[in-house]
Amino acid sequence: MALDLLARAWSDADLDAWRNAAARFIEGEMLPHDEAARHRGHVGVELWRRCGELGFLCADIPEAYGGAGGDFRHEAVFYEEMARRGLTGLAASVHTIVAHYLLNHGTEDQKRRWLPRMARGELVGAIAMTEPGAGSDLQAIRTRAERDERAGRPGYRIHGSKTFITNGFLAGLVLVVCKTDPARGAKGTSILVVETRDGEAPREGYRVGRVLDKIGMKAQDTSELFFDDVFVPEDALLGGREGQGFYQLMSDLPYERLIIGVLALAAMEGAYAQTLAYVREREVFGQPLATMQHTRFKLAEAATTIRVGRSFIDDCVARLVAGTLDTATASMAKLWASEAQGKLIDECLQLFGGYGYMTEYPIARMFTDARVQRIYGGANEVMKEVIARSL
Repeated sequence: MALDLLARAWSDADLDAWRNAAARFIEGEMLPHDEAARHRGHVGVELWRRCGELGFLCADIPEAYGGAGGDFRHEAVFYEEMARRGLTGLAASVHTIVAHYLLNHGTEDQKRRWLPRMARGELVGAIAMTEPGAGSDLQAIRTRAERDERAGRPGYRIHGSKTFITNGFLAGLVLVVCKTDPARGAKGTSILVVETRDGEAPREGYRVGRVLDKIGMKAQDTSELFFDDVFVPEDALLGGREGQGFYQLMSDLPYERLIIGVLALAAMEGAYAQTLAYVREREVFGQPLATMQHTRFKLAEAATTIRVGRSFIDDCVARLVAGTLDTATASMAKLWASEAQGKLIDECLQLFGGYGYMTEYPIARMFTDARVQRIYGGANEVMKEVIARSL
């Protein structure tokens, strides 16, 4: 039985039509410009706005807040179609995660103020958690926000720096994880919503540092951010209550970690399809590489891994849509899929020989892009600890 790369237990006719529309857009308007985006280090704001115009951003946000009114499956389709083609420049997943913090924890005013603009692509979303000295250990963050009324209205002044911030260079809206009461540890953590521009001008005290030079995901802007006495009004506090930041972060982790699993599985499917096509055309010792037993066995192993992984990830997608996906299972999805992604794409690259080491071949880019999947969203070592605690 041939491996059907598009078979999804959670799909239906409407989702198939959505997938076809996404594939046409990605092939026609994203793929041709990927090389230029890789060289400059970002996809540009125009692409974000075009995605918003066509409804591909915030697809699972309710229509009342400017979204498409779908569910997680609509998001998954868009992520999959990009990942299968090795496109990682448009971090729509991070954008949507930011939107979900607003949807799940924001006040009604915050939802209506920011979500429609995010859905239209007018504001690119980023979340600033990681600091030079604080990664997976969020309790170690040092960025602070102090109450201040000097501007004639109550608000906060933010001091600190963040690093490895996806969408950081193009961000129009940043969720800043900071300490509003450092003496209370995790209970003193809050999230402040910072618009990076104040009208037409850059927000005073806010500064974007370097676009960081990564080994992979070259078209995706990942930056340093600096907050030097940045003032935001009181209504920029996510949810309107101090000390809720750690709870807000933890409650949305299953969503974020399943996205990583979805991306990993789709990337594996894309790598497998490219490899299958290559070994059928490439000749070695006068015969197609695909006829050699070693190659056939490697392809058999890859197909089996994808088939097994698809069953697990599809089940997780169904659980998330039903509202029953727990943190431990989502952590398993992130852990297993990202580890499998690295191993499978490495095996696929090997079958390309020297050509697999050339960045002009998508398989080479997919290989380097895969490495960070085991790090962000919580390092895989942290995933093991989360899973172990649930046993």
